[in-house]
Amino acid sequence: MNRLRLVGEGDIWELDMSTPLTLEATARAISNDPLPLGLTRGTRLSRPKQAEFFHRFMATPLIPSFSPLHGGLSLQKVLTFPFPNNWFVSLLGQFDVQRFVSEVKKSEAFVRGSASRLSTLGKHLKDKSLYALGFCSELLLTPEDALLLTYDTYKCDPKKNPRAKAVFSHEFPLHNLTAEAVWPGLYVDKDGEYWDVPLSMAIDLASLPAESGLSYRLCLHHNSGVPKKFSSDDDVEVVVPPASLLPGLSLKSAVSYRANMDLWRGSSPKLENCKPYDIFLSSPHVSVSGIIGSVMSAAFGENSVRSKPEKDSEGVGGFSLHLPSVNSGFMADALGRASLTAQYGNFQKLFFDLTRFHARLDFPHGLKFLTGATSVAQELLNSRQPSLEAFQKICPEVSVSLQQQLVGPFSLRAESGIQIDLKNGVNPVTVHNTVFAIEYALQVLGSAKAVAWYSPKQKEFMIELRFCET
Repeated sequence: MNRLRLVGEGDIWELDMSTPLTLEATARAISNDPLPLGLTRGTRLSRPKQAEFFHRFMATPLIPSFSPLHGGLSLQKVLTFPFPNNWFVSLLGQFDVQRFVSEVKKSEAFVRGSASRLSTLGKHLKDKSLYALGFCSELLLTPEDALLLTYDTYKCDPKKNPRAKAVFSHEFPLHNLTAEAVWPGLYVDKDGEYWDVPLSMAIDLASLPAESGLSYRLCLHHNSGVPKKFSSDDDVEVVVPPASLLPGLSLKSAVSYRANMDLWRGSSPKLENCKPYDIFLSSPHVSVSGIIGSVMSAAFGENSVRSKPEKDSEGVGGFSLHLPSVNSGFMADALGRASLTAQYGNFQKLFFDLTRFHARLDFPHGLKFLTGATSVAQELLNSRQPSLEAFQKICPEVSVSLQQQLVGPFSLRAESGIQIDLKNGVNPVTVHNTVFAIEYALQVLGSAKAVAWYSPKQKEFMIELRFCET
């Protein structure tokens, strides 16, 4: 699971998380209610197009990935079909290397060292259970309309059902409209657990992203079927799924306002006749930004049932109303975000010309924060010691990122979340969801990079392309 895009994003909307679990290589984040589950999440190529780019321009005939939930090490290769320029059709194949090695080692003929080793290898290579295939069709209907269809089959894992997706997108002058149907839909919660929803459909309307100013979003979402953990057996203990994944219809909306301010920006001249490795990382600066907004959610069905947030006995996680008689509910809350970015270097020189630090403070439950802040202020005005519960309510969710150029276009990046639990006297601050990455800036494309990342918690490894991200 890759959270690298989350830290640097300036908007409040949830992003797809990269994962090698499926051929599509994405999982949707289960957001804190009532944040909307938006569909348009950053500039990203489909997995087949990424693979084609690696094959054609980066001399990478096979693309490796690793996931313990998917069997271990796998290799991917894509075949494209000659269609008109507005229609991209491909077949993405995946080979389970770890399972192949395991099967070969079990073979008696191979273990005895007989002359039939080559035929043994050939026999196992013909085993269809070692392969997964994904069909992808991306059709540009008009300059503003696009249709994406995918269908993936997994012979390597009989427990895995085929996965299909259909996405229609339209670009308005000031908005993006996306309609999506996926079965099953793959989701990931904050604990890193993956969930499959049998059928998930959504229509999403979002204002175009802006560096500052007002933005808003409206999403109509429908889930059908009982969600279950990814690759879980039917006979294992049943785990209660997140409430937002239960069957039902939900209408979610959000509006936010963002402001940016430069505390310092370097004025030293750049090297002449030397293009930066990434144009978005070519200016040293120190800047801050802030976002405030509100979110609302109306749900109809089983997904309307919401429990109070964990460790929140007062139920101040936001305004909520549940009507059991009509099986519906309403939630509303405020939110905020503050971030600091500091960069040194122009990313032009061969060595150590980029050091970048980014810190982000998220306040996803504005009413909870306001209650805590009011309680702390009252206690201090009355010359009393505020309680730990009050301080805990105003503690933000923290994310930090550090990037350092190594040599030329190569840089090392590490990102992590920080949890604050004041009630834990032994270890009140813990680091979680750390991700390490090696990035290779594709200088000729202005702002693009190939990223090889590893998540120690999920034990996942993946190589992918990113565009226009800082």
